[in-house]
Amino acid sequence: MTGEGAGDVTYEALKAFEGLPAATAGVGKDLVNEAMIRHWCEAMGDTNPAYEGPEAIAPPTMLQAWTMGGLSGHQGRSDAYDELSALLDGAGYTSVVATDCEQEYLRPLRPGNAITFDAVIESVSERKTTKLGTGHFVTTRMDVRADGELAGTHRFRILKYTPAARPKQEKKAPARRPRPVVNRDNAGFWEGVREHRLLIQRCTSCGTLRFPWLPGCGTCASLEWTTVEASGEGTVFSYVVMHHPPFPAFDPPYAVGLIELAEGVRIISNVVGVPYDKVRTGMPVRLEFMRVDEELELPVFRADDGGAASGSEG
Repeated sequence: MTGEGAGDVTYEALKAFEGLPAATAGVGKDLVNEAMIRHWCEAMGDTNPAYEGPEAIAPPTMLQAWTMGGLSGHQGRSDAYDELSALLDGAGYTSVVATDCEQEYLRPLRPGNAITFDAVIESVSERKTTKLGTGHFVTTRMDVRADGELAGTHRFRILKYTPAARPKQEKKAPARRPRPVVNRDNAGFWEGVREHRLLIQRCTSCGTLRFPWLPGCGTCASLEWTTVEASGEGTVFSYVVMHHPPFPAFDPPYAVGLIELAEGVRIISNVVGVPYDKVRTGMPVRLEFMRVDEELELPVFRADDGGAASGSEG
């Protein structure tokens, strides 16, 4: 048999590794101990009283923990497993994913037990095709002993595979900017934008200008108002440069300014016309309307290139 899209490797060559040792006379680096049991139980949220006190046992599911070699690995590892992996790699099965494990508990482990183990390549499957790709399942079985007595077995299964070809992604339509929320309190503002006019509310009782639009005057609480069209002249009062998080339809980095209009009110909008790192406080800007898509236009402020050097640092 050969792997689809992979180099030649026969199933017989793979099956020959069944029964060969993966580790021989391995020794656990620590005795079964209360500290590791406590840390395990805290991490798992396991409050079983059987795992504390003078008669404590180790949680059965810690079986593999006592055999782990850490970053430095274990002595006694055989070459057979590495040879099998190299053979599969050479045949194109270079990806690996753990699929499942099975444990069998024969006796409880107690603090002070010395752990030894042996591991064997139990089985290599025929070529299988999965959603991940085509490859072979490799199962190892570890026999774990406590003070020389068999305490449990641990079977671990991986898939060594060639990744399946990913389907071509359909080209997505360009992302659209979020739509503004239009309600009865601000509908007049957006009507003005559609007419390329930036409208500011003016209280008819006290004459206070206000922006953004609100249902009532913050100075005298009057609900009566009219509008004034902004001249379009302004300066950058403050600004930020957006780097993160990225958001569909926006291309960071870009400058967002708090613009002080000639009329005295302030509006938040994009600063365009100069690179984002050239925007400065005090920079003169002028209103223009930018078409974002077929449905939406927004007021933005174009910087005067000559004013970039005269403004102060933000």
